[in-house]
Amino acid sequence: MSCFRLCLFGDSFANGTGDDTMMGWAGRVCASARRRGHDVTLYNLGIRRDTSSDVFARWQEEATRRLPPQHEGRLIFAFGANDCVIENGGPRVPLSRSLENAHAILTTARQSHPVLMLGPVPVSDPVADIGIEALTLELAKLCASLAIPFLPLRPVIRACPSWIAEVEAGDGAHPNAGGYAAIAEAVESWEAWRAWVP
Repeated sequence: MSCFRLCLFGDSFANGTGDDTMMGWAGRVCASARRRGHDVTLYNLGIRRDTSSDVFARWQEEATRRLPPQHEGRLIFAFGANDCVIENGGPRVPLSRSLENAHAILTTARQSHPVLMLGPVPVSDPVADIGIEALTLELAKLCASLAIPFLPLRPVIRACPSWIAEVEAGDGAHPNAGGYAAIAEAVESWEAWRAWVP
């Protein structure tokens, strides 16, 4: 069975904001892995409103503190939605900069640890969601070029009634337990995750 420490870097959707169970999708998939006998230690390092620029600025120092060389360490990155939020007439982080940040993060990360990446989730603002669609496509290409498994979440979530209903009933951005369970289900059935925790 697998034994590793896992750092998850991302935004509020990585953090699990809005989930009354406080598990988010990451807590769910790691709990499932532990029930199957895997010794997984999860460090959820999702921060609300974080963009790819924010993750780029902090991930290495935070990972180094949690993944000492004597222990098996792995990394998951899940960001991008906040990059596409419209502020002051444009996205918080332009697409070209988002890709530069992702390229820098992933090329460095894969040199020291196994890496997975999840794409950004859709948002209710149609302009921002167009940006998320474009970013998802470009991140998929980038990850393919780096041989890093990529899971596009936007199509999964757009087809999830519980996510949509919970967002509308909540703060307008974040789901509750049902929405995060939908992400967890997608991750659980993802071949790349299953390769880590069969």
